Amino acid sequence: MTVGRRREAVPAFGWRSLRVDSEQGSTLPLILVFFLVAAGLIVVVGAATALHLERLRLLTVADGAALAGAESFGLDDVQVDDARVTPALRADAVQRAVDAYLADAPTAQFAGFRVDAATTTDGHSATVQLSATWRPPIAGDLVPLSLPITVRSDARAEFR
Repeated sequence: MTVGRRREAVPAFGWRSLRVDSEQGSTLPLILVFFLVAAGLIVVVGAATALHLERLRLLTVADGAALAGAESFGLDDVQVDDARVTPALRADAVQRAVDAYLADAPTAQFAGFRVDAATTTDGHSATVQLSATWRPPIAGDLVPLSLPITVRSDARAEFR
């Protein structure tokens, strides 16, 4: 004699095969949704990191170019006023120094690289603005195909 509840026969297929209080089969769609969300998050975070690193590399090149532009003065361009020595920068000298620096810099790694500005506004500091186009390592619906990057760097020429 068996003790306990009696089991009823349940058909193998049909609307009676799963009871309302049964949780059978509900974890697989949940796992798939979480996997898709995690994969999308990994792609977006990876693309954002790649964009940030590309911007930092472009900013490093702009910093070097601005420093080269700030050191583009000659001895004839140095002014002495009341025991203060200040170099005077000229826009054409800054442009030539920046172009010479960028000729040796690794600018081929940037897509769509261009110099937007290389000048001096006050005669004491050099301003360089560079632009490039960023392309993500994995392109898709979550990440655009390309974005423009623009950086600006200033360097001041001083004697201390």
